Amino acid sequence: MKKWLRRDTSAAFLFLVPSGIGFALFYLIPFAMGVFYSFMNSTVDSQFVGLDNYRELLASDSFRKAASNTFYFTAVSVPIMLVLSLGLAMLLNQNIYLRNWLRTAYVLPLVVPVASIILIWQMLLDWNGSLNAWMNDFGFDRVDWMKTDAARNVVIIIYLWKNMGYNIILFLAGLQQIPKDYYETAQIEGAGRFRQFSRITLIYLTPTMFLVILMSIINSFKVFRETYLIAGDYPHDSIYMLQHYMNNMFMSLDIQKLTAAAAMMTGCILLLVIGLFALERRF
Repeated sequence: MKKWLRRDTSAAFLFLVPSGIGFALFYLIPFAMGVFYSFMNSTVDSQFVGLDNYRELLASDSFRKAASNTFYFTAVSVPIMLVLSLGLAMLLNQNIYLRNWLRTAYVLPLVVPVASIILIWQMLLDWNGSLNAWMNDFGFDRVDWMKTDAARNVVIIIYLWKNMGYNIILFLAGLQQIPKDYYETAQIEGAGRFRQFSRITLIYLTPTMFLVILMSIINSFKVFRETYLIAGDYPHDSIYMLQHYMNNMFMSLDIQKLTAAAAMMTGCILLLVIGLFALERRF
């Protein structure tokens, strides 16, 4: 048994070494170097300055605006994503007309390149786009959607449209693992639809729900691609995200603020993940 375990362990390490080396070279080591530079005053002939870079970062109005916009976006979009994904998954889990076609339709945005998606939304939301043309036909004034406070709602809609399909797949997999005998027993006992949903569906979907929340939070921090492609380097204040701030620091070669902002964002994501895992263990 010991010889088998040793042979199995060595084979496992043999398969893991290539991916481990790639992860270390392209993720772990660069991140460690970034954290190191966040405590220095320069990347050349650097001197240790402690938390000075972080103090300057927190005193920056642009960083505070980017951080507040990012967390607001996460706080609003993730609950909406959770409710819509679960509702659509429960609908698609029923024997409804064109169910397979609808499942395919919700998954399609996952395989479409982001640049193509943004091109479609720009054609729809531009000053001379389709939406403004329709509004003008009905007597409404044109709106420059990406240069008003409505830009935040546009980005939320794009985020939901792009990422909802993956969460629906996860919820469908979780729903199909719940034995139908439980619902039949509940119906015999006189439980209504709401009680079945709260006492059976939500209980057995708890692990899937935590995974969906976790993935949605992580994806909400990666919305920079959409906002950058649709609005450029300096978008409207309502959609100026942390990634915009870090990208601008990179373009100005302010590596210290860039690495400090990246380390703080990673720390916040890590705290959220630890909190979610603590809640999962509790419930």
